[in-house]
Amino acid sequence: MDTDRPFNFLKNQSNSAPAARRTNRLLGSDQGNASMGKLPPQATDMEEAVLGALMIEKDALSTVADILKPDSFYKESHQRIYSAIINLFVNSEPIDLLTVTSKLRSTGELDLIGGAAFITELTSKVNSAANIEYHARIISQASIKRELIAISSEIQKEAFEDTTDVFKLLDKTEQALFQISESNIKKNYADMGALMRQALEELDQKKNNQDGLTGVPSGFTSLDRLTSGWQKTELTILAARPGMGKTAFVVSALRNAAVEFQKPVAIFSLEMSSVQLVNRLISAEAEIDSEKIRKGNLAPHEWAQIHHRISGLTNAPIYIDDTPALSILELRAKCRRLKAQHDIEMIVIDYLQLMTGDSSGKAGGNREQEIASISRSLKNLAKELDVPVIALSQLSRAVETRGGEKRPQLSDLRESGSIEQDADMVLFLYRPEYYGITADDTGNSVAGIGEVIIAKNRGGSLDTVQLRFVGKYTKFMDLDSFYAPSPTPADRPLPPASSNPIASFESNQSSPAVFKSKANDRSNFEFKGPGEEPPF
Repeated sequence: MDTDRPFNFLKNQSNSAPAARRTNRLLGSDQGNASMGKLPPQATDMEEAVLGALMIEKDALSTVADILKPDSFYKESHQRIYSAIINLFVNSEPIDLLTVTSKLRSTGELDLIGGAAFITELTSKVNSAANIEYHARIISQASIKRELIAISSEIQKEAFEDTTDVFKLLDKTEQALFQISESNIKKNYADMGALMRQALEELDQKKNNQDGLTGVPSGFTSLDRLTSGWQKTELTILAARPGMGKTAFVVSALRNAAVEFQKPVAIFSLEMSSVQLVNRLISAEAEIDSEKIRKGNLAPHEWAQIHHRISGLTNAPIYIDDTPALSILELRAKCRRLKAQHDIEMIVIDYLQLMTGDSSGKAGGNREQEIASISRSLKNLAKELDVPVIALSQLSRAVETRGGEKRPQLSDLRESGSIEQDADMVLFLYRPEYYGITADDTGNSVAGIGEVIIAKNRGGSLDTVQLRFVGKYTKFMDLDSFYAPSPTPADRPLPPASSNPIASFESNQSSPAVFKSKANDRSNFEFKGPGEEPPF
């Protein structure tokens, strides 16, 4: 038995029409299954009934158009007939026995499907389109099963190959399954009555929020007052020039959500490693100079200060992934798993321009088109998982080269205007002292001031919020928050310093940070929630 035949057939496909590719792939699977005494799932009698009904009732196609595609049909002749019906519908032409026959004759396909007699026979098998939706769903289910069989067969063959990269195979598998799900499982419409009930239920829940927060809190009072928190299903773009503090701002926001409000959050750090990101969190939480943490030049009392301050941070539901050059397909797969396993309520990507649009490595147009595809996918991800997605983005150098005002504008978004189009909210981060400005127009000092400029907001007003930026701790905080240098050990009692700070940390924490290894440089560092056991 030639078990390689279906797979060789798959690999030798040319760039033909999707329907032809699907037909060839299924024919290859059909040959392999027939040799084992099995035929692929099919419902040819239902296919004939659906095609006959479509040519009897003019409005029947509207019922099944979002359920069936030409390659949902098993027989090639049925695929050709359905394609002709779709073409007639697109061109606003009537659909009946004569018009379908004429259409197939004009494209030279009439003889290939069995002639006019075959089409006439189809219309004689049904009397109405009463059950056409039920029949269409049976056809669709059989089509999905055939696709799964074809994918499984190809994956099985590649899994036996010694030269196969297992991680590429995993990504290919997830990508193929996701494409099947996306192309076959559609969300149906909802009537106004059901939507009105849902809206009223949400309003009833919101009235109990005394602080006005309806989304995931950022922890910045002025910003939350304007936005009511990071909203579900919304894509927020946070853009700034390098060095403005994008990562510091978003890390402060996710820390506030996870520590102060116990909201599970995930951050995908494509620029910094997990440990670097955690060092920033430690510096901000313990209020120890980030430069000292980077160099490891800590005094005994500073070790004690770290242990005293970061207990809440250690147990916070923060999940960090630092996979470099993350593709949008990998991101979607990881986020779906995090949502299923930890019910994450916010996703952060740092930053958008470091992502790749196609994990297979194929060139898919220019970079602007790729960024446009990524931004659309991030918006779809927010809607699919019902969580806010915050993506950091770089600004173009136009900000630096233009004279006068340096505050960023929507036109400064780098590489693609579709970022502005897809985003529900666009925030710009601006620090005047970055450009050597020490005072505003009224003479007030702007040292340590960071501005969050809301340049686009589909759900609210546009405004500018001022925050305090503490550079040495790489953190943002409310402008009116009391800030003073951390008290020394003489001013405030601290736990006694240990000669072994790591042992002291592990003995004092009920749920320590977990370092997870992954083969082939796919390691993750994650803060695990309470109650989870470390893998070592």
